[in-house]
Amino acid sequence: MEDVIKNERLETYFLGMWVRSLESELRNADPRSRRFERIRKSLASSQEVMLFCWRQIDHFINMRNYVIVQAVLRNHPLPVLDHAPIRMTELAYAVTIAPESETSREEFVKKKRITGEEMFLPPPEIAIGIDIGTGPRCVAVWNDSKVELFSNTENENIMKSAEIIKDDGSSIGVISASEVTLSQNQEHDMLYEATIYNMRRLIGRIDVDPIVQENKKFPFLLHTLYIGGCPFIAAPKNIALKFTAAEQVLVVYLGQLRVLAETQLERPVSKVVLMVPVSFSRIQLARTQYVCAKAGLYDLKLMPQPTAVALLYAQQQMLASFSCEDMDSESNKVALIFNMDFGYCDVAVTVATAEGECRMKALAGSSIGGEDLLVNMIRYLLPDSENIFKKHIDGDEENKSMSLLRVAILEAIQRLSSQTSVEFDLDLGDGLKICKVVKREEFEDVNKEVFEKCERLIIQSLQDADIKVDDINDVIIVGGCWNIPKVKDLVTKICKGKELYKGMNPLEAALCGAAVAGAVAAGIVDPKLGLMTSHVTPFSVGIQANGIHFVPVIPRNTSMPTTRVMDFTTIHDNQTEALILVYEGEGQKAEENHLLGYLKIMGIPAAPRGVPEINVRMNIDCENGLRVGAAVYMPGSDQPAIPAMEARMPMSMTDDGYAEALNRTYGDTKDLVTLVKME
Repeated sequence: MEDVIKNERLETYFLGMWVRSLESELRNADPRSRRFERIRKSLASSQEVMLFCWRQIDHFINMRNYVIVQAVLRNHPLPVLDHAPIRMTELAYAVTIAPESETSREEFVKKKRITGEEMFLPPPEIAIGIDIGTGPRCVAVWNDSKVELFSNTENENIMKSAEIIKDDGSSIGVISASEVTLSQNQEHDMLYEATIYNMRRLIGRIDVDPIVQENKKFPFLLHTLYIGGCPFIAAPKNIALKFTAAEQVLVVYLGQLRVLAETQLERPVSKVVLMVPVSFSRIQLARTQYVCAKAGLYDLKLMPQPTAVALLYAQQQMLASFSCEDMDSESNKVALIFNMDFGYCDVAVTVATAEGECRMKALAGSSIGGEDLLVNMIRYLLPDSENIFKKHIDGDEENKSMSLLRVAILEAIQRLSSQTSVEFDLDLGDGLKICKVVKREEFEDVNKEVFEKCERLIIQSLQDADIKVDDINDVIIVGGCWNIPKVKDLVTKICKGKELYKGMNPLEAALCGAAVAGAVAAGIVDPKLGLMTSHVTPFSVGIQANGIHFVPVIPRNTSMPTTRVMDFTTIHDNQTEALILVYEGEGQKAEENHLLGYLKIMGIPAAPRGVPEINVRMNIDCENGLRVGAAVYMPGSDQPAIPAMEARMPMSMTDDGYAEALNRTYGDTKDLVTLVKME
């Protein structure tokens, strides 16, 4: 194993030298020459190969470490791999976790004893499903032709994502919780001001984002510098403050979930299907991939939550067609999926066939959820709450009072799902008390705007899918807020009173769909996994043109993979350069959307404005990877006037202030306008 690692490292070293030489040649080459294009393509492919080699090295190191650790645990020492490789005739032990009892441990060792040759074979590939929701979530895997949810040491398969910073330096990535009802110890942890949670709302966002500003009302400290950078989270530790970021909290959380999965599966885990909200931008998706890589989950597939539910629904329809011989094999069923959890609200329209095909027709999402319901109730019960809780001084009682109020409101929202009123009798300290009876109608009125946004998402999805309400066969409500009566009412009202689908657990549906998707991606042979999914892109992708306007090149809810081309032209006479700013979103103005990157075109032949034809091509592959290219053509020529450019989006920068800096530098000297061709 050590020889394999050394050979891989040596190969990567020489490959890195080759990449650096290509980079040097590329800087010295003429951008208009064919040599420049050849070097650029060779550099791109070499970089991908080098990245693959590094991943292989990490994989081999993980295998070696597991062998060493498990051998030590079983009191069967192995040769030190750093000094001598294992001989092929020596005994080794499987990369597994031994049982707890001594009797079963001995039997386990006898069963798992293998030869050195077998040790060099990669462990069986398996993909798990993970949902990093802001509310209770867990881990699942496809096992024995069914979905299995993992349990933690307390025999609970539902866990709340949080990190607790203790004075002794320990951090807990997973604390158990049953929906929103906490035990006495867990409630103490949530009241502890060093408990950090709800990080999915912060990942990939800058400090001037309105969502970040709303989250500053949490009990833990959230520091922003208002400079377009990453917000920092501070937790008291040893009479000081420990600073961290949302991504780091999720790394700890995902790392513990990976250990939990490896312990129960008795093998290393690197493949994962991770649930994400529909409204996640490509920048947030890129940051999520970075987090998973740091947690040791390298082979990653990101899937929107309603898409996972749609896949589970398609599987159920396929299995139903197997059991019912009279069912029409070509019948299609249309389902509306409404998913609302603590941090996000997603809506999807899908078509499921009896053959197991899941065709996504439309996706819509927004960063509204149970957190907004909670914040609105805090403002309703305590109108001056922002002034009361704004100090955030270490050791101050305001943090504990805020946590106590949040826990009480969460429990009240849950109780209002089964009763018409709830009574608050809270002593927040310092003479501050809340004694009030809140009716369900008051709760719904306080959160009227939130529910109206949910209605607009449903209507938008139906319009984008071009499906009438009468054509819907099933209405599915999932997520942590599924049991709120107003949520059920608004969905069934739009769907003309259709009965809700009861074929899946609302709290586990997305996670079970992720486990099914992981099994399909891993290539597990099972009659129940004959599924196929067609995805759509939830946001429009385009460029800034016609002044400050956003011009979509790929409209939202376009099936993937797809390639779209749009023609633009210069706005000034003799304009030899153009700046293409790529955005994602639905805002009419470019600044209202997410900046993904840019292309700077140089060497445009001098000509009157409107003459050069700048061809912007965007491609989204089946894995949602975006590539943007541009080529310049002159009238009467089929060949590009300058070499075509292409780049993968998003780029490394995640700050919309970068676009402002580019605009300040170049002004409108490199602007483009849409080219209208005469028939």
